[in-house]
Amino acid sequence: MAKSVKKSGAAPKAQAKPGKPAAKMTVASAKANGTSTSLGTNGTSISHDLVAQLAHRFWAERGRTHGRHEEDWFRAEQALRSRAS
Repeated sequence: MAKSVKKSGAAPKAQAKPGKPAAKMTVASAKANGTSTSLGTNGTSISHDLVAQLAHRFWAERGRTHGRHEEDWFRAEQALRSRAS
């Protein structure tokens, strides 16, 4: 099978177009940029890493089955929110 060779004079690929800016900070965007997610009504914030660790534990306790990661994430947020109060 012949190998393809990149030509030295080839133009670089165009960069992807930027998407719409988010209207507000969501859990997904907080997760993407590693910031804290404000969860408590008293102004407390819980780090993304802490929520991720607890959600991972819930996933492992469920037998490591896939397809319910959002449920694990929200359960972890609720558990940490109740501890912070």
